[in-house]
Amino acid sequence: MTESTEQRRGSPQLNRRRWLGLASVALAQLMIVVDMTIINVALPSITADLAITTADRQWVVTAYTLPFAGLLLLGGRVSDRTGRKRALLVGLAGFAAASVAGGAATNVTTLLVARAAQGAFGALLAPASLSLVATTFVDPKERTAAFGVFGGVVAAGSPIGLILGGTLTTSLSWHWVFYVNVPIALVAALGVVVFLRESRTAAATGYDFLGAVSATAGLVAIVWGFTRATQAGWAQSSTIASLAAGVVLLALFLLAESRVSDPLLPPSILRHRGRGGSYLVIVLMMAGPFGAYLFMGLFLQDIKHYSALRTGLAFLPLTLGVMLAVGLGSRLTTTIAPRFVMGGGLLLGAVGMALLTRLNAGSGYASGVLPSFILIGVGMGLVLPAALDLSTFGLPPGEAGVAGAMFNVSQQTGASLDTALLNTVAANGAAAYLAAHGSPVQSRVHGYTSATGWAAAILLAAAVAALLLIDTRLGKTTPVTPGAAEAGEAIAP
Repeated sequence: MTESTEQRRGSPQLNRRRWLGLASVALAQLMIVVDMTIINVALPSITADLAITTADRQWVVTAYTLPFAGLLLLGGRVSDRTGRKRALLVGLAGFAAASVAGGAATNVTTLLVARAAQGAFGALLAPASLSLVATTFVDPKERTAAFGVFGGVVAAGSPIGLILGGTLTTSLSWHWVFYVNVPIALVAALGVVVFLRESRTAAATGYDFLGAVSATAGLVAIVWGFTRATQAGWAQSSTIASLAAGVVLLALFLLAESRVSDPLLPPSILRHRGRGGSYLVIVLMMAGPFGAYLFMGLFLQDIKHYSALRTGLAFLPLTLGVMLAVGLGSRLTTTIAPRFVMGGGLLLGAVGMALLTRLNAGSGYASGVLPSFILIGVGMGLVLPAALDLSTFGLPPGEAGVAGAMFNVSQQTGASLDTALLNTVAANGAAAYLAAHGSPVQSRVHGYTSATGWAAAILLAAAVAALLLIDTRLGKTTPVTPGAAEAGEAIAP
């Protein structure tokens, strides 16, 4: 442990500043995660108000996800080189400005441009947030606690977005699902300015622009391919071509990264079993619970006729389950190997998903949905603190930004895969049931339950991956090597 670290730990005032800084960074991350689902509840109102066609409606979501996913790795490296605090503040300012433009949009073109700008600035903001946590909290016990807080925000953000989206759309208007980002960004930026110092890599030699282009194009092609699969099906030539192009571009990117002197994504980040395993687990995990948010929202609104606000509030137990479990998950990973904590949480989530397969058109919320939401929330709350910690574990501080970007890439890839795969399963299941039984309402429910069955299987696969691939033990050694002072880092107090 360096002298500066000991001084920081020994000063109650500086300790308090660091934890207040963590709260500010977590708030910035919350804004990004909430934005992924808050728009879903407001989308019908946006479609009606701006006269958006059914064919164009998906672009309100896709215009955000494509630049966000494609620019994450570049955003992570930029934050390492130009300064993580600076990158976070630029991201916050840009995201807030784009949100104002989106809220004030009077036509679909303006809205789509604003959504694309949100995605681009989010790609800078997200890795900067995670890397600031990793470089600020280097003591193993404090680091685990900090990632517990951050993990709670990541896990709770999606259901919070549904609740907030329903509340704002019902009480005010859809414009406020964008405007709400402005006060959040202002409060987060103020906290970052006051409580955190700059952190950057001293030995910056340049950027791997060829790697940035190939990685961005590959990630955009993969996400676009999943999007096309949702709209046109997996067998369409456009879907196959996009996915194939994405795989080829990413393969070329990974091959080139092992041969350049200053790679955008150092190969060592993926070779570590703990980090590589955590990225795979996050991909699979996002392809599980994300399905619950989508299909259970449809079940409550289309089948049970809940309002947008009531649907959002129905997800509150899931959010509370996450928030209660992250603290337990953080404490457990200091004494138990993280693979067992993550594996156990994923198994709980899989059981929760499997219970949703019992639903029918007459199922009630309390008996049919609530138990699953609690299990899923608790399970995800156990998983995320360790997954976040592992994503930057054992790395020099200069690579924290790109490691944080990889975590977010994993999230986005899993969410995109979930949307494409489970929508296909739901549609095929509904069509087969309708042809066999002729009940439109129950056929839709059957489609939802078929999708949640697949989601349960995906979470089970994630549990197996965690148990087999992750062998790192957190809290036993100092996770960031070399020390901040040795790497020439300016670390937040």
